[in-house]
Amino acid sequence: MKHKWLEWAKQLQSIAQAGLTYSKDVYDLERFEIIRNMSVEILTQYTNMDSKNIKELFANETGYTTPKVDIRAVIFRGNKILMVRENNDGDWSLPGGWADIGLTPSEVAVNEVKEESGFDVKAIKLIAVLDKKCHPHPPSPFHVYKMFIQCEIIGGKPQVGIETNGIDFFAENELPSLSIARNTESQIQLAFKHLHNPQEPVYFD
Repeated sequence: MKHKWLEWAKQLQSIAQAGLTYSKDVYDLERFEIIRNMSVEILTQYTNMDSKNIKELFANETGYTTPKVDIRAVIFRGNKILMVRENNDGDWSLPGGWADIGLTPSEVAVNEVKEESGFDVKAIKLIAVLDKKCHPHPPSPFHVYKMFIQCEIIGGKPQVGIETNGIDFFAENELPSLSIARNTESQIQLAFKHLHNPQEPVYFD
């Protein structure tokens, strides 16, 4: 039952969004707007986000609700993994962010690494496709799929980006304080499994 309220809020939001998109009846539209507002109230009650921000998040979503996609790049140098320090919370994460329309997952990974760390990389291997709800992340208003793509450095030099203020490589037993909204310790350990065993299969869910 942990975070069951979050599941209910997301379901209400999904129903409301589909109804507001496809319904033509003015009275049904009013009812779906009420349902959307209920989901906003639930999220406002149980998170530290204010209702205005939550409404703005939902207002940008149209059509049938589908999961958002977060891409994370896994890059090793020797026995250490590349991480960047986030401006948002001061903690560390694998370079990455939301998938962009028109770009493949590997293109997103390459772009995010360049923007957040300054390194030029090429994507070489898919490590995992995870459902965020199945892992120990903090509650999120969105249903998120996370893709971890292993890359290798082919050029560039360390340079912080707009959203980052630190770049470093960390050993498996010397990880920094992690930005758990973006990646968890178990996910970093999963990445190291692929360093130690390149034949490790792709992990999903």
